[in-house]
Amino acid sequence: MLAKRIIPCLDVREGKTVKGINFVNLRTVGDPVEMGKAYSDQGADELVYLDISASREGRKTFLDLVGRISEEINIPFTVGGGISSYDDAARLLDAGADKISINSAAVADPSLIGRIAASYGSQFVVVAIDARNVEGTWRLSTHGGSRMTDIELFSWAKEVQERGAGEILFTSMDHDGMKKGYPLEVYRRFNEELSIPVIASGGAGNSTHIAEVLADGYADAALAASIFHFGEITIPELKRELLSKGICVRI
Repeated sequence: MLAKRIIPCLDVREGKTVKGINFVNLRTVGDPVEMGKAYSDQGADELVYLDISASREGRKTFLDLVGRISEEINIPFTVGGGISSYDDAARLLDAGADKISINSAAVADPSLIGRIAASYGSQFVVVAIDARNVEGTWRLSTHGGSRMTDIELFSWAKEVQERGAGEILFTSMDHDGMKKGYPLEVYRRFNEELSIPVIASGGAGNSTHIAEVLADGYADAALAASIFHFGEITIPELKRELLSKGICVRI
């Protein structure tokens, strides 16, 4: 049985880890490399770094940061945020990222998935998918959930798999930030219809929610930010609880 993965997510602006609500009232919570090291030492399986810088200078700072992370952290890490072209992805992968995550750019130009996968391999490509339930149908949203599309969630998930994505990172924008758990029925359907791993994101308020999405929703990994950053639960505590519930994790 493959072990389920626990993945802290760090939002980075101008080289610093920040946290807020919907990117508002951001406050600095630490150095991205030092926090990544700490999470690695605690037993995190992977890390995700999201660049939320708006300026060109901030993007350059993030690229430099990726090089530092690659040199100093020994667990796999994915980078995303602001990747709008093949060249953007190539720069980050060449700087040392283990994977890149694309979202709105893939919706705008689905061929981007295949171009990156053809050059670097599917295992380097994570497609992040945000969606909302609109009158009983899950539809994609883009640009951080601020723009709705007419694209149906499950058909898009199958398409990104067919185009060469190695993994999907799914966030329900209806559940994100609510800390009331995940839409388990979505992850169960992914498990039935897809052959690539799915990371659950958005909705974790406690360890029980994470256990539910890994066991009852069949997600391959769970990503979280605030509950780790603010010490609501530590990774060792979480993993011990998951093991006690019969969920296979690496200790």
